[in-house]
Amino acid sequence: MAMVCLSDFEAYARKYLPKIAWDFFAAGADDCSTRDENILAYKRIRFQPRMLRDVSLMDIRTKLLGTEISFPVGIAPTGFHQLAWPDGEKSTARAARALNTCYIASTYSTCTLEEISAAAPGGFRWFQLYIHRNREVSQQLVQRAEASGFQGLVLTADVPYTGKRRDDLRNAQMRFSSVLWMQGDDRSEYGLPPNSLDPSVTWRDIYWLRSLTRLPIIVKGILTKEDAELAVRHGVQGIIVSNHGGRQLDGGPATIDALVEVVEAVQGRVEVYLDGGIRKGSDILKALALGAKCVFIGRPALWGLAYKGEEGLQDVLRILQEEFRLSMALAGCASVSEIGPHLVRFSKL
Repeated sequence: MAMVCLSDFEAYARKYLPKIAWDFFAAGADDCSTRDENILAYKRIRFQPRMLRDVSLMDIRTKLLGTEISFPVGIAPTGFHQLAWPDGEKSTARAARALNTCYIASTYSTCTLEEISAAAPGGFRWFQLYIHRNREVSQQLVQRAEASGFQGLVLTADVPYTGKRRDDLRNAQMRFSSVLWMQGDDRSEYGLPPNSLDPSVTWRDIYWLRSLTRLPIIVKGILTKEDAELAVRHGVQGIIVSNHGGRQLDGGPATIDALVEVVEAVQGRVEVYLDGGIRKGSDILKALALGAKCVFIGRPALWGLAYKGEEGLQDVLRILQEEFRLSMALAGCASVSEIGPHLVRFSKL
């Protein structure tokens, strides 16, 4: 089967992954309306392409907090990569390095921070953090990430409690604690049930994290202008507009719909990124036109791993790279710097 678009990888993963693994990766909260809306919302955005522009030479590079990547797509934090491929996050890190892009490793990785770093020396990596009730656990993770060469800290803000994901409940939450392990020796601190996470986390904890590390702090899970303004006020260096892939509060906005007000609120004071619903190169172009500096893919990365591990994930990234380059050219943009809101409009579909 020729793999020509991300839907091909999704179909493969659905067919060949064990059902319990597919259910976990695919799950959304409750009716999955937000998960599905993340994708559908892109269909309401139409291009206004410009013609007779010289697009013989294309430059699709961008920078994240000063670090250049080959194109504006990174890998979002998702857990349990060994459910998709035996080498798990080590394969993910190698694929990201091969494509010269950013990989955000999850707290719930099935390889240690040190293993991920050693698998892809010189790779561009950020570490995604959940704050645990036992703050010492989180402190040690932050310190290990910095010592292992990670270059940014991504605080996930939208999980005071885990959303209700029905298939996970039907599968008895996959009995993760008996088959997988997290970042450390004390499995009870890192695995399910989710009551190890601290629901008392507030904006003040940004200052606590700042006291632990010199890494730039990016906050993930912002969907409103009010929280975007608070993020800037508390000194973060980046914002990821995210609804956790529709896995938390069902009925929230699609991330592409929330992007505009977040971008307007920050007024260029911090970089704004987006995850959720990216399936085509044209989706990337729409997100950048509406103000995102970069987008991150979650489930498609897992589909690529399920197909052929590192090689499969590289295929996913290359397809997105070529689709993005083509979409830019057809819209009349020769470089990322030429992308702007003039390229798109919202329809009433």
